[in-house]
Amino acid sequence: MENYLQGCRAALQESRPIHVVLGNEACDLDSMVSALALAFYLAKTTEAEEVFVPVLNIKRSELPLRGDNVFFLQKIHIPESLLIFRDEIDLHALHQAGQLTLILVDHHVLPKSDAALEEAVAEVLDHRPIDQRHCPPCPVSVELVGSCATLVAERILQGAPEILDRQTAALLHGTILLDCVNMDLKIGKATLKDSHYVEKLEALFPDLPSRNDIFDSLQKAKFDVSGLTTEQMLRKDQKTISRQGTKVAISAIYMDMEAFLQRSGLLADLHAFCQAHGCDALVAMTIFFSTYNEPVRQLAVFCPHAALRMTICGILERSQSPSLKLTPVPSSHPNLQAYLQGNTQISRKKVLPLLQEALSVYFDSTDIPLGQPETEGVSREQVDKELDRAGNSLLSGLSQDEEEPPLPPTPMNSLVDECPLDQGLPKFSAEVIFEKCSQISLSESTTASLSKK
Repeated sequence: MENYLQGCRAALQESRPIHVVLGNEACDLDSMVSALALAFYLAKTTEAEEVFVPVLNIKRSELPLRGDNVFFLQKIHIPESLLIFRDEIDLHALHQAGQLTLILVDHHVLPKSDAALEEAVAEVLDHRPIDQRHCPPCPVSVELVGSCATLVAERILQGAPEILDRQTAALLHGTILLDCVNMDLKIGKATLKDSHYVEKLEALFPDLPSRNDIFDSLQKAKFDVSGLTTEQMLRKDQKTISRQGTKVAISAIYMDMEAFLQRSGLLADLHAFCQAHGCDALVAMTIFFSTYNEPVRQLAVFCPHAALRMTICGILERSQSPSLKLTPVPSSHPNLQAYLQGNTQISRKKVLPLLQEALSVYFDSTDIPLGQPETEGVSREQVDKELDRAGNSLLSGLSQDEEEPPLPPTPMNSLVDECPLDQGLPKFSAEVIFEKCSQISLSESTTASLSKK
């Protein structure tokens, strides 16, 4: 694999037609490894001297946000310098010059910004239900398995098993294990095909790391934020909502709230993040496991606009559907309110509707412009009155999200720009894994308690 990637970078210097294997815009481990391994296979099995190049569909500067990707590349001894990122190749220029062929892997819907490239798509390999209205008119191979890397492993082992080296096998093996949550039947992500190809890879390469070892290390790397700046931590797993030009971001932070609040220069970093991303308010949900392996969630609301901040805090504190069971935590930072979250099962997905309602209440109750932070003239009592007036009718209409069905993982933004599937399928991310593991842990502890009785 390493020798092949060295040749790919050299091939970009030549003016010749290129076949690009492109992963999705989330560039999670499955997308990255599937692109690398499929391009490797196509290059090794194509008789004509054609060039197949894997492209990671993010900027190079964004790779550090994907801790499991960085960790695995280092463990498998693939230098990051050999990888080709989206900001290092002009796909639109290649297409206009008639020198581009695209193979999409781990997604089948291009964003609006890449709509012109649909003409260049020659093949799709994906593991989620196909959307015929947005799917390119080309050969499409789709199977609902837990990991797209499973389908790539199948392609290699059925088509040319002799080309598979240990480095590529290790990439595929670890990725399938991570996507399928170590093949845990209780989680329900792994299909029979996922299990079959994990076993085949292990039979071909008996010296592959044990399943537990590689899964635990990848899972730890996925949650590790120790080497990230505050801005990177906030951007790593971020969602946004907006109304009438007012934008609220909510980020998952994989560390204790106390440690987060004690980060050097935090307030300046939060101000800079909101300014850089055009946010009027920022909600951080910290997620971690206690020393007793129990899930802990905490919330922090940062907003320099007093009325908006108090409205958001009021909605979150008063919500009964769902009830977050918030306990305020003292904070020395101005414009920031932190909470302990008693109901650890309430994820960002379930907080988002509350933030949407907070924006509705805010715009219905105040004419204060958001151009400058309010420093006076807005009291908590005023906000409380507006919440009492509008909160009941608004919040009673909120529906609780159903539990995630056991569908194959969907990277957070591989289905984009008005694709109807974006509302119909779950988004499989580090936070979803956390929720599933939390539910299993809670279920097992409850069962154990009942059995003792």
